[in-house]
Amino acid sequence: MSAETMLALDTECHLFIPGCGFEAPGLHSFVFEPLFTIGGYEFNKPMLLALLSTVIIVAFFWAAFGRAKVVPGKLQMIGEAGYDFVRRGLVYDALGKKEGEKFVPFMVALFFFVWIMNLWSIIPVAQFPVTSVIAFPMGLALVVYITWLVLTFKRQGFVGGLKNLTGYDKSLGWVLPLIMFLELLQHLIIRPFTHAVRLFANMFAGHMLILMFTVASWYLLNGIGIAYAGVSFLMTIVMTAFELFIQAIQAYIFVLLACNYIQGALAEHH
Repeated sequence: MSAETMLALDTECHLFIPGCGFEAPGLHSFVFEPLFTIGGYEFNKPMLLALLSTVIIVAFFWAAFGRAKVVPGKLQMIGEAGYDFVRRGLVYDALGKKEGEKFVPFMVALFFFVWIMNLWSIIPVAQFPVTSVIAFPMGLALVVYITWLVLTFKRQGFVGGLKNLTGYDKSLGWVLPLIMFLELLQHLIIRPFTHAVRLFANMFAGHMLILMFTVASWYLLNGIGIAYAGVSFLMTIVMTAFELFIQAIQAYIFVLLACNYIQGALAEHH
């Protein structure tokens, strides 16, 4: 039984009530029953929220730029501000204007997709960050990784791409095999793994903390425990506000790293 289910079904369970223990949130709070099944494929809540994130982003930018005007309206101004933030603050800084322009749409989509999936954590009813399920950050990191790998060989050729991946430099002498092994390990395994886990771990931990203080606030709401419940509820508000900051920062970092990886693919081997 998840912590959310406990609150829904056992609303009379509080501190000091005999036989009424506190069920701490855990991994079970991140497992959802399928909403429906089609041909053996289960569709659950995180998948629904990811799909809604896509619809929201497409609908917003379509509404903002579908009939763009020379004198922009409020929605177009917001869209332009978000687009320009990613373009100038991330893509141009990492790739330069000439190289980076063609990657702007990809990075804008990536930033807002990650951000919206993070934001579901504090949206009533949803209250779950999609990126706290490792499959979603891994999928996005894989898209970035494949893009980086294709660009590496396309820009530098087969031999140059291998040198980029292995860090080949004959001047290193006898340590060259070790360096090549470490470089391959970093580029092929460590880089995509850490790219995904950084986002996943932050959102997982943030949701766990908010859930813990929320459940504790309700459980302590009895007798003298009301004083502790107030403190717990205050921490829930503080953690929610802090999570708002973390959600945006994690989207920023995820895209910043993606830009840096692509910059490495486009740069000459050194």
